[in-house]
Amino acid sequence: MIFRDELELRGTGETDAFDVTAEVAEVLGRSGVRDGQTLVFVPGSTAAVTTIEFEPGVVRDLKEAVERLAPRGARYAHDAAWGDGNGYAHVRSALLGPSLCVPVADGRLLLGTWQQIVVLDFDNRPRRRRVVVQIQG
Repeated sequence: MIFRDELELRGTGETDAFDVTAEVAEVLGRSGVRDGQTLVFVPGSTAAVTTIEFEPGVVRDLKEAVERLAPRGARYAHDAAWGDGNGYAHVRSALLGPSLCVPVADGRLLLGTWQQIVVLDFDNRPRRRRVVVQIQG
């Protein structure tokens, strides 16, 4: 059985981080799946999905780390080609990836105690983000 739903997030254009763990767990509950896996996928090339302990210090550390890896003010060939100034966002997204798969057992996401599902929106303008949650079991 496959069950699919979507979440919607609104970014500000300032490297937003969203904890979607509760929303994904709610979708899992509605699916009726007891054992299987949950895929969380963000369509687009300027956002990513990962897991972290979603607390202000770690969120800030992650934002600072991606800024060091793909700085906003650096020169990007994408920007030269398209002039939209979000080359850094494409690189950040590629480094972290657009999806995450979480095992499900007994109707629960098998996340660690301090592990939350996080969507990062790297784009340089406010956006509405779709997040696809697909559960198989």
